Amino acid sequence: MWRSFFLAVGVSLCIMGVECLGVERVVLKIHEPTPRPTGDFLNSSPAGPGPQRVIVPPDYAPWSLLGLGAVIILYAYDLPRRVSA
Repeated sequence: MWRSFFLAVGVSLCIMGVECLGVERVVLKIHEPTPRPTGDFLNSSPAGPGPQRVIVPPDYAPWSLLGLGAVIILYAYDLPRRVSA
């Protein structure tokens, strides 16, 4: 069970590192929840887009995530030998 957990974490970190290599910035558009109808047709309006959040990964993030993911994957393959010994 631990081996599969660490393997999944390592692969996820490697995927995030590759994604950070390919993007310059990430823009999250948050939508406000739709209001419940109050019965008054004039006061009900559709929900518009909410605030945006921009995430810019630093220059070291892709390589750090790839390296950490690779180390965790190697640890996951070495884990059964350590536990059984």
